[in-house]
Amino acid sequence: MGSTVADAQALVTALRSAYASTPIKLKIIDLYVVFLLATVLVQVIYMSLVGSFPFNAFLSGILSCIGSAVLAVCLRMQVNKENKEFKNLPPERAFADFVLCNLVLHLVIMNFLG
Repeated sequence: MGSTVADAQALVTALRSAYASTPIKLKIIDLYVVFLLATVLVQVIYMSLVGSFPFNAFLSGILSCIGSAVLAVCLRMQVNKENKEFKNLPPERAFADFVLCNLVLHLVIMNFLG
């Protein structure tokens, strides 16, 4: 049991030291993704407590948050300098793709609401 706790502490220490060298732009994107996932959690808790009468509204909220989180993760992959697949792509182009895809996603969500 003691070695498990020591291993967990070593893992947390290694993750903290690795994340400390992460650029601020990527940390902001990570914070945005965490915010979106927390919003999904709040919506699910609210639905379980109050009910899901306008079920389309619940689905739209959940799909909007999850879709935005997926797009933000894609943006993070494209902006990350260590990712060699997107080396030639400028960050402005990645952000423009993110904004355009978010616009299309939310137009579809608004159409789903009715």
